[in-house]
Amino acid sequence: MEKSGGCACGAIRFKVTAPFLGIGACHCTACQKASGGGPNYVALTPVSALSVIKGQVKEYHSKGDSGADVGRAFCADCGTPLWSIPAHEPFITIKLGALDDRADLAPEVHVYVASAPRWHAIPDGLPAFPKMPPPMPTDD
Repeated sequence: MEKSGGCACGAIRFKVTAPFLGIGACHCTACQKASGGGPNYVALTPVSALSVIKGQVKEYHSKGDSGADVGRAFCADCGTPLWSIPAHEPFITIKLGALDDRADLAPEVHVYVASAPRWHAIPDGLPAFPKMPPPMPTDD
């Protein structure tokens, strides 16, 4: 599986070379600010699967609603949000809108719904968590 994407002006191009780990929508207040008001629709990919093939991204670092540091990559020329880099995680969250082909992608989970205004649509039948879901058990 390979997906490509980039910014609105074409200055940044990237590719993802591994299957996505999951697709979701985050309704936290930090993501609402980053998206301009709506939820942040993302696909999780291993850090090692993302390659920038053209241009240089700019990063903004802040605290997410979890209290952890989050880097937000964007194009310095046109401002397109590209991905987020959660601290201490083995994945990056690629913005679905930055992908060239996203027709086959849809959220499988909604997180931080406690922060969602009533006009954020959260479909019935999908898992939805007030904050982050509980950690998955490991086979240790």
